[in-house]
Amino acid sequence: MFDVGQVCVKLAGREAGKKCVIVKKVDKNFVMIDGDVKRRKCNIDHLMPLNKTLDLKSGASTEAAVEALIKAGLITKKVKAKVKGAKKKSTKPKHVKKASEKAPGETPKKKTAKKSHAKKAAANKEEKKEAPAKKAAKKASKAPAKK
Repeated sequence: MFDVGQVCVKLAGREAGKKCVIVKKVDKNFVMIDGDVKRRKCNIDHLMPLNKTLDLKSGASTEAAVEALIKAGLITKKVKAKVKGAKKKSTKPKHVKKASEKAPGETPKKKTAKKSHAKKAAANKEEKKEAPAKKAAKKASKAPAKK
């Protein structure tokens, strides 16, 4: 039922609803697919075969599979193949200005210095020393005056 060149639609996963072509049979339950989807091994239960078959060799390249789907009129655009080792684009938003790019009237935001762990611990110790004196002062102020 599932042979090399069979056009299918993915039913499950992130690429559900996209068209693909079987490039290679792995075993009785799995096939290698390619086309409008990422080239991967897929369970045949997650595919719905269409009544189209393309002329492809076993183990055909991604480019060959995409070209065959375009010629058959099943997809309209070429899918860019990802190149290993290619650099990713920066995810930094474009609207953020650098300090050097700000307008002359704008003042840059000041960076607040963070306390180091040692400084925080020392500050906590000082607060603990002061705490008993504060408690004693509160008790003295709350105590009723003797007549």
